Amino acid sequence: MLDDITQAVLAREDVARYLRGGNGQTELQARERIHAYLDELRTTQRYPIYRALKHPLYPILRKIERIDEHVSIARKATAAGRVIYISNHKSHLDYLVEPLVLDDSGIRPPVIAAGINLFGGPLGLLHRHVTGAIPIRRNAKDPAYLVTLKAYVAELLHRHDLLFYIEGGRSYSGELKSPKTGLLHATLQAERTDTVVVPVAVAYDVVLEDHILAHQASKRRQRPFAREVAEMVRYAVGYQSRAFVTFGSAIDIRGFDGESRRDVMGLAHAIRDGIGMLYKVLPTAVMAAALRPSMTRRDLEARCDAIIDTVAALGANMGVRSGREAVESATDPLASRNIIHVERGGRYRIRERTVLRYYARTIQHLLSGGRRPPRTH
Repeated sequence: MLDDITQAVLAREDVARYLRGGNGQTELQARERIHAYLDELRTTQRYPIYRALKHPLYPILRKIERIDEHVSIARKATAAGRVIYISNHKSHLDYLVEPLVLDDSGIRPPVIAAGINLFGGPLGLLHRHVTGAIPIRRNAKDPAYLVTLKAYVAELLHRHDLLFYIEGGRSYSGELKSPKTGLLHATLQAERTDTVVVPVAVAYDVVLEDHILAHQASKRRQRPFAREVAEMVRYAVGYQSRAFVTFGSAIDIRGFDGESRRDVMGLAHAIRDGIGMLYKVLPTAVMAAALRPSMTRRDLEARCDAIIDTVAALGANMGVRSGREAVESATDPLASRNIIHVERGGRYRIRERTVLRYYARTIQHLLSGGRRPPRTH
């Protein structure tokens, strides 16, 4: 027997049109492909078990101080109707941190759209049967998959809130990437009159997999997920960070046409730019953008002051107010991860240039909107 969401997907006009065959397929072949993708996408969220996840995950969660900003926006939006949370993507920890920030405030957690590479082994079972994540085949071109995914997401929104990442995958360079529109297009097709988009920005003092991401960007290749997890465990030794999760004003999407590429692209860029302004400007990012290969503390603080003045003038979400504060707060986190070295005389030197650039680029979207500081590194 088909579950209700599968029946609803198969009844949608765009799916029914595909099921009538064509493109060298019989109707039976088209139906088999649609059903195979529906089986892959099917997920279940078990909220009581979801809340209990905090206990087995305590060894990693205790290393992260979760700090929410304007979570009342999410509370008000969920009370009024359906919510689509759209976030930037910094770390695999985002999948834990952002929903738990909502749960900490008694707000129902959304279903999460996650890369299909996260669905192998025990982690995949957790995603499918507890947290309610749906696997996404990024860069897929198969028309059967695309029509099924969009229909499934549209129907899912009649039952759950949704969280997805506007950049697609994590940013390997550290920069806020250009928006992806596939899932946004799907959400507009749901045609619910009570749906709003809540932009979300997540920022960390230090990202757990910073070395992995930065070097993958420089080598332009991705490690297998199992290998990356093993490396993340190594970098978790001594790891401590704050995670700022900032919610932006809800966006009413009723006026946007899901069939209009111009509307979808315009909305995607507006959301992405809004997330950029919500993104917390932290001491590590400021110091990374300011530091040259060898600097005295005095010169470093002066350059940090210049960067802070630039981004604060744009109305950025500031987590640091002065160059002195930036250097004092960022030195230990960056030095403990072997990214910088402070000599006995107080001179600052770079050890991991690639990783330092990763942090510098996390605020590049703000620096490009104003006066750029002198070229670093």
